[in-house]
Amino acid sequence: MGNEKSIVDFSAIRDALGNDFKPVQVMDGQSKVVKPEIVAKYSNDQLVDFLKLMIWERTLHQRSNALTRQGRLGFYAPTEGQEASEMGTNAAMKKTDVLMPAYRDIPQVIQHGLPVYKAFLWSRGHVLGNEYPEDFHAMPPQIIIGAQYVQAAGVALGIKKNKTPDKVAYAYTGDGGTSQGDFYEGMNFAGAFQAPAVFIVQNNGYAISVPRRKQTAAKTLAQKAVAAGIPSVQVDGMDFLAVYEVTKAAREYAAAGNGPVMIETLTYRFGPHTNAGDDPKRYRTKDEEEPWFDNDPLIRYRKYLTDQGAWSEEQENEYVEQVKADIKAAVKQADDAPKQKMTDFLANVFEEQPQNIQNQITEFQAKESK
Repeated sequence: MGNEKSIVDFSAIRDALGNDFKPVQVMDGQSKVVKPEIVAKYSNDQLVDFLKLMIWERTLHQRSNALTRQGRLGFYAPTEGQEASEMGTNAAMKKTDVLMPAYRDIPQVIQHGLPVYKAFLWSRGHVLGNEYPEDFHAMPPQIIIGAQYVQAAGVALGIKKNKTPDKVAYAYTGDGGTSQGDFYEGMNFAGAFQAPAVFIVQNNGYAISVPRRKQTAAKTLAQKAVAAGIPSVQVDGMDFLAVYEVTKAAREYAAAGNGPVMIETLTYRFGPHTNAGDDPKRYRTKDEEEPWFDNDPLIRYRKYLTDQGAWSEEQENEYVEQVKADIKAAVKQADDAPKQKMTDFLANVFEEQPQNIQNQITEFQAKESK
């Protein structure tokens, strides 16, 4: 009996899982174009605009990081290294699409239309940071890991039921988010109802300090969509054009009524998980980090455009100063927002305040009037 061949070779099945997912790439880490037919679709001016999006995000990160250390911002999740992944996906969407961000997706929320000062107020925990214009199609950044996937599924179903043409819901999570129940539930729901959603997984290597290899036995994160009946793809997340082209195709597919799509971007978080005490030096090595640093998406596209004569150090310095000035003005606007009082916090708990909250409001009103 022991020498008999099993009816099923489970080891072979396991080893083959994920083999169908190979990263899509347009420009490699040495700035060499591997899909010239894609690059040919864009003028140098358009490619410069794409580079500017990444420079804008890198500058926003640098200023936000400094402001956090000065005590002028609150919660902040660094985005350095993920510019191609975040700006490439978001740029492929339309302003009428509905964004469900996570807490590392502040740059996308701003580029989708939220004023920068409101993003800063959100970081400070100010209620005005969650007050969005009626024509702004996004939810506030989700703190609960993976919960935005459930939100996206619901919004996408609403889009389908309302028969709204050319519109999708899109959501982001990290590699750690794919280990959460909400991730599976949101995709399964959207898949079952063929709702127009685009689910984006930014595989940046770590869920805080837990490496991706210890979170799941799956060869790829993209393959996790297969069980929900959702087509998925893996893309070089340090390659702006590859990310942009894949996301644009996914959006068109979902908006056409074909159901949801999941995209896994292979990227890297250069800094800590957040500025709230995480130290990546405790769980990452220089040998691991250096290849990713060398693969910086800004370096890749800056070199290509410089070689094309379409970009220069002088242009970049001038643009960075412009972005810094805009951020400085946004900080002042956030600083000028009315200070919150305890009675404000209490009044915002319920739409109609129960008696115990009313009593507390009365109590604090007396203190605040002194």
